[in-house]
Amino acid sequence: MTAITGTCLCGAISFSHTAPEKLVRCNCSACRRFGTLWAHGPLDAITLHINGPTIRYIREDSDGDLTFVSCATCGVTTHWEPTTRGTYMAVNGALANPEAVRDLPVCHFDGADTWAFLD
Repeated sequence: MTAITGTCLCGAISFSHTAPEKLVRCNCSACRRFGTLWAHGPLDAITLHINGPTIRYIREDSDGDLTFVSCATCGVTTHWEPTTRGTYMAVNGALANPEAVRDLPVCHFDGADTWAFLD
């Protein structure tokens, strides 16, 4: 398994993920609008470097268990993190070099309705 790295457009937020197994395309109202491809992993597999202000967003209609984080400078959504004491998070694999993620399968998750994988 190869590590991936990525950054927001302006470079103020960057990440590395040591062992992504797949990318997840979610169709919930937030992820669909953000255009993200999530690379999930345990907290100790992901390293963040944040060198600027962020925007943190918790959807009011959700159960509030995760916070979407975007760069306040360029507006790109870089990751989501647990709002409480979760054990995993996800980074936006769409921000990685396309060659680094090309061999990762993309799975489709129905976050809008069934909360199940569609494939």
